[in-house]
Amino acid sequence: MVRQGRPLCAPVTDEQLANPLLEVDPLGWLGPSIAGLQVLCLAAGGGRQSALYASAGAHVTVVDLSPEMLRLDREVAAERRLSMRILEGSIEDLSMLPQAFFDLVIHPVSTCYVPDIRPVYRSVAAVLRHGGLYISQHKQPVSLQSSTERERNGSYVLCETYYRTKPIPPPRTQNSVAARLREFGTLEYLHRWEEIVGGMCRAGFVIEDLVEPLHAKEDSPVGSFADRARYIAPYVRIKARRIGPRGAGDASGEVLPSDTPRLWLPASD
Repeated sequence: MVRQGRPLCAPVTDEQLANPLLEVDPLGWLGPSIAGLQVLCLAAGGGRQSALYASAGAHVTVVDLSPEMLRLDREVAAERRLSMRILEGSIEDLSMLPQAFFDLVIHPVSTCYVPDIRPVYRSVAAVLRHGGLYISQHKQPVSLQSSTERERNGSYVLCETYYRTKPIPPPRTQNSVAARLREFGTLEYLHRWEEIVGGMCRAGFVIEDLVEPLHAKEDSPVGSFADRARYIAPYVRIKARRIGPRGAGDASGEVLPSDTPRLWLPASD
């Protein structure tokens, strides 16, 4: 994809760097400044995310499985005179990083490429400090279940099972819409909502916000990516905070710190 110059592999532009924090955080989840924070850009190689967070004043570490994507980070860092640590590795194993070190982990869509999401969450929890933020984006389960093109009757249909362990088959038609929703030549796995959201909670996070990035357009051509997004939201973005060493459901029985927020219920009469 890098060698083909695909849009997802495009390095940062001057326009994006004009206001880097607004570019990466339009919802204001990160506050007015991230200067001085230790930020992990996880599976975020490509010369865009790393450059934006570094330009906003953060101390950036990039971890990505693709040497070609990391090459773009190195080129942008040299061109823009930005300091960042660049490492090749998997989202399932971050043992090469210090524990409880990062203030913020930024994680674009990539959990769909691993069969089990739990090791990812455990790895992120291990490297985040207490109170640190984990901002992640995932492919919605129903989007992976559904056809990428309209049927003859004008509808999109559910064509894959929800409870599954095997990868999702490739799209039946390799058109421009399928290219936006899937990555040809890869294995992709559907993770259920209980795995995406519940798994995050069980790993020691509390979810503070959840949004579905808007890609739908009312006047979009029939059968286009934006048209399909009117019916099926393709992605979910989650803001979660690290609250303790382990989730409450961990088999070890380790309890959370005493300052962990808990649900308060009014006394009954």
